[in-house]
Amino acid sequence: MESLLRQLDDSGIEYISDESLAAHTTFKIGGPARLMILPRSVEQIRRVVQLSRTHRLPLFLLGNGSNVLFSDEGFDGLVMKLAKNFSDYKIDGNTVTAQSGALLSSICKKAARQGLAGAEFGSGIPGTVGGGIVMNAGAYDGELKDVVTSVTVMDMAGTIYRYNNEEMRFGYRTSRVYEEGLIVLEMTMELEAGDPQAIWAKIDDFTTRRWRKQPIDLPSGGSTFKRPPGNYAGKLIEESGCRGLRFRDAQVSTKHCGFVVNRGRATAKDVQTLIRLVQRRVKEAYGISLEPEVKIIGDGHED
Repeated sequence: MESLLRQLDDSGIEYISDESLAAHTTFKIGGPARLMILPRSVEQIRRVVQLSRTHRLPLFLLGNGSNVLFSDEGFDGLVMKLAKNFSDYKIDGNTVTAQSGALLSSICKKAARQGLAGAEFGSGIPGTVGGGIVMNAGAYDGELKDVVTSVTVMDMAGTIYRYNNEEMRFGYRTSRVYEEGLIVLEMTMELEAGDPQAIWAKIDDFTTRRWRKQPIDLPSGGSTFKRPPGNYAGKLIEESGCRGLRFRDAQVSTKHCGFVVNRGRATAKDVQTLIRLVQRRVKEAYGISLEPEVKIIGDGHED
């Protein structure tokens, strides 16, 4: 490890040892990362990828920490965080370009301030641009696949590619990035000039609906389960009698059954136990297997 730290220092790359992952996730859960690394350029990202291979250490890419649940033991490897440290953006006419660490909600609102329509759906999504691209983030009336024209990525050999919309193979909560384990560097969206008043009316409507229907006041990983074909996870969970179901401090939200929330001191094991209880009840009631949308990193099973 000393050799790795020297190499990071020589490359001018910021890092933190034994950093609590709970402080970097919206669930507010997770043990320490052996090393959290905060690169500020494409070359520094490439260097981190190279060093992870050289030192044979697992590498996990983290954005704003939504949609992820780390184990209570933490992550015994490198967590490369791309957030404020890699968040430049540019708006040129109807074209919006943003680095992967920029908050998706912030970029969508900045576009709105320029009178650009089409990205209002992203104004309340808590993740970064990179995380949004990985899962083809969407809400209400839109998804990123509807507005993204190109994505620049890096593979684990450090090679950079630029893919157009079709080449990205966007689908429901998936993309080429997700399938191939690529690192998002930059996204380009093409929007349309619109009526600023109408754009902000839409954003305000989405914001009001989100506050009214989602448990934004409590830590969570976002929507816990993927939508099963032809149905809705929240509806199935509620009709299976799971509204408010609780295991220790992990609870199915009483506001929206599609969310598992942290009531204060929930552990990753608590959350995973509750997820399995919900999956079992829905399976028994409807024969449908709910698939987690939250990415679970590490072992969260009860001993």
